[in-house]
Amino acid sequence: MLALAPDSSSQRSARAAASPRLWLVTGFAEPSALWGECRGSSAAAGGPGQSSTAPYRTVVDLSGPAYRCSCPSRKIPCKHALALLLLWSQGQVPDGTPPEWAATWLSGRAERAGRPGTATGGEPADPAAAERRAEQRASRVAAGMAELDQWLRDQVRQGLAATPRAGYRHWDTIAARMVDAQASGLAERLRSLAAVPHSGAGWESRLLEEYAMLRLLATAYRRHAELPPALTDTVRSRIGFTVRQADVLAGGEHVTDRWQVLARRDLETERIRTRRTWLRGTGTGRYALILSFAASGESFDASPTVGTEAALELAFYPGAVPLRALIVTSAVAGGPGQFSADARPGQPPSGGSVADLLAGWARVLSQDPWLESWPAVLSGVTPVRTPVPGLAGPDGAMLPLHPGAADQWPLFALSGGAPLTLAAEWTPRGLWPLTAWDETGQVVAL
Repeated sequence: MLALAPDSSSQRSARAAASPRLWLVTGFAEPSALWGECRGSSAAAGGPGQSSTAPYRTVVDLSGPAYRCSCPSRKIPCKHALALLLLWSQGQVPDGTPPEWAATWLSGRAERAGRPGTATGGEPADPAAAERRAEQRASRVAAGMAELDQWLRDQVRQGLAATPRAGYRHWDTIAARMVDAQASGLAERLRSLAAVPHSGAGWESRLLEEYAMLRLLATAYRRHAELPPALTDTVRSRIGFTVRQADVLAGGEHVTDRWQVLARRDLETERIRTRRTWLRGTGTGRYALILSFAASGESFDASPTVGTEAALELAFYPGAVPLRALIVTSAVAGGPGQFSADARPGQPPSGGSVADLLAGWARVLSQDPWLESWPAVLSGVTPVRTPVPGLAGPDGAMLPLHPGAADQWPLFALSGGAPLTLAAEWTPRGLWPLTAWDETGQVVAL
C-alpha cells in the first residue's frame, strides 16, 4: 500500500493517520468499494475546548485503484486514502453498505467504465458473504438501538437543565456509537440536536419531541417484524440502511407522467452539497423528490430548470410515503438519470389552500411520523409580516414561515401585497418558500 504513495513524506503521514481512533467510520463492500471519514487536524487532537473540523471523506475504488478525498491535498493518493488502505490491509475495516456520498462517486466510475457488480449496481460477487454481512450489520444495529434507548432514558431522567452547557461532545459521543453500530442516519440526527438548546424560546419542547421521535424509531426497529413492509422500509431508511439504485430501478414503483419542476433547494452538510428538486405529475398529481450530490466546490450535474415540465418515467424508492425517486427514462432523451430534452416552460401549477396542505400533512404523518418536510403548492396566498412572518390565504387562514426563511425579502418584493402561487416545503417549524409565480405567471426561484 505504501508503494502507492507519491513521496516519502506521504508515507510517513499515512502511517500516522492509520489509527482507528482518528476515523469516525470506515467500511468495505464487495467487490472493490472502500470508504471512511477521518477527523480533521484540529478534531484529531480531541482536547477539551478545542475546535473541531468537518471530517474528511475518503473513498477508494480498489479495482483501479482510484481515489477521492475531500481534503485540500493535491497529492494522489493523499495521506487519508493511503491510511484507509493501510487500515483495510490490516483487517481493521468492517464490511458495510456505502453511504450515499461514496456510492454516488463509485457508481459514476462504474457507469463510465461499463462495469457490472459494483457497490451500487449489479449482484454482489459473493451472495453468501453478502448475506453474512447483512446479518452482522443487523446485529450491530440492534445493539446500537438498545444503547440509544438507554441513553434517551438517561436524558429524560436527568432532566434538561444542564443541556445548554453540555457542549457538542455530549452529542458526538452517542452519535459516534451509532456510527460504530452502522446506523449512520441516527448519527446525523443526533449531531443535529446540538443546535436545539440554542434555537430560542421553546427549545425544551423541541428537544423532547426529537427524543420522542428517536425513541419511536428505536422501538419500531426492535419490533420491525410486526410492521407493514412499507413502514419497515421507512424505518430502515431513517436508521441508515441504503437501497441500491439498481434495486430501485428493478423493483421500485414506476410512474410515467408529464412532470412539472416545482422547486429546487440546495443544502450543504460538512463537505457534501445536496440538491433537492421537487416534481409533480400533471396527470397523477403525485410529488417526487430527485436528489443529486456534489462535493464542496464542485458543480451539480445538469438539473431540470424550475418552471419547466417534461415527460419522464420515474422509479420510486420504497417507503410508507414514497417521495424520493430516480429518473429512469425521458420520452425524448431516453437516458437514465437525465432530464428530458423536450423540457419546456410550463404553466403556473394549480395550488391548494392552507387547509388542504395541513390535511395532507396530517395524512402523511400518520403513515411516516419521522417525515421532516412535505411539498406544498398554494394558490392565492399573500406574504404578511404580522403578527409573525407568514402567508395568509384568501379565507384568512395563516401559515408561519420557517424561522430560517422569515427574511425572504424577494418573496415580499414579488408580491407587493398581491396574492401569489407558491411552491414550498412545509416543516414542523413552518413553511420554507422555494418558488413563486406572480399574477402574470412569471416564475421566480426564491
